[in-house]
Amino acid sequence: MTGRWVIISTRRRKRPNDFRIERSTLVSGSYCPFCPGREDLTPPEVLAFRQGGTAPNTPGWDLRVIPNKFPALQVEGTLDREGEGMFDRMNGIGAHEVVIEHPEHGKTLATMTAGEIERILWAFRERVVDLKKDRRFRYILIFKNHGAAAGASLEHPHSQLIALPIVPDFVREELDGARLHYEAKERCVFCDILRQEIAAERRVIQEDADIVAISPYAPRFPFETWILPRRHGAHFEDAPRAEYEGLARMVKSVLARMNRTLEHPAYNMIVHSAPFSDDVTDFYHWHIELMPKLSRTAGFEWGTGFYINPTSPEEATEVLRNARIETVRG
Repeated sequence: MTGRWVIISTRRRKRPNDFRIERSTLVSGSYCPFCPGREDLTPPEVLAFRQGGTAPNTPGWDLRVIPNKFPALQVEGTLDREGEGMFDRMNGIGAHEVVIEHPEHGKTLATMTAGEIERILWAFRERVVDLKKDRRFRYILIFKNHGAAAGASLEHPHSQLIALPIVPDFVREELDGARLHYEAKERCVFCDILRQEIAAERRVIQEDADIVAISPYAPRFPFETWILPRRHGAHFEDAPRAEYEGLARMVKSVLARMNRTLEHPAYNMIVHSAPFSDDVTDFYHWHIELMPKLSRTAGFEWGTGFYINPTSPEEATEVLRNARIETVRG
């Protein structure tokens, strides 16, 4: 899709226990502003799922969404654009929110129930649907940094949404590649990938009636995993409820496999969804990308745009597929 090359380096090949794994460590929640009872330490909630009608910004919640106290972009203002000679500049308009995923400080997606993860996915959907009403926004990035090595500044389980006034270059590259494939084949490239991978079975980690988890053919990072719905759809927020149920079970299962085989690694999780204003319904396919922090991006990657991955996707698939985990239920 993007024309990006990846080097699968056989001479650098490592088994999972050879990695210098950046583990996600949890510390005491004694001073955590996200724990119940400290709601006054955060901005007022914009969404909450609560028990028994408890008042906003008080204990008794199962999940809260709040504006980021230190936002990358600001909601206030107009989307003014200006230049300075050959340079271009616009106001930093956007929204930056934090999804506090669970009241328990030590919970993770791997240890939550599938129902609790589905609640998080539903919160993502609710916030995207609401933020889409602001015509200044073109794209919303949903992401999770788990563990300090992945960029998390707080250990309490949380994820983030950032609404942007422009479509990021990485997203645009993916869209352009998917568009070219559709123009040549009149089919979605992601649907074609799913059909090929399911038939070949070499890189399918797990599948069920609605969701498939695969190791991509050219992964940038060791044990990079893509989670895709079987049903074609461009926008995450338009998925049917059953798809969120299946996605919750799959996310929990894949992370449990990673915890079992990679010793609880830090990771980044990103929801790839279509921009708001582009007509990409026919050729784009929303999905989730999961990247455990097992290697570092260094000078070669920054200088070339290539990635060196010491683990083939087939080897990663075999390791994760064979991991012994409990059956995931709701």
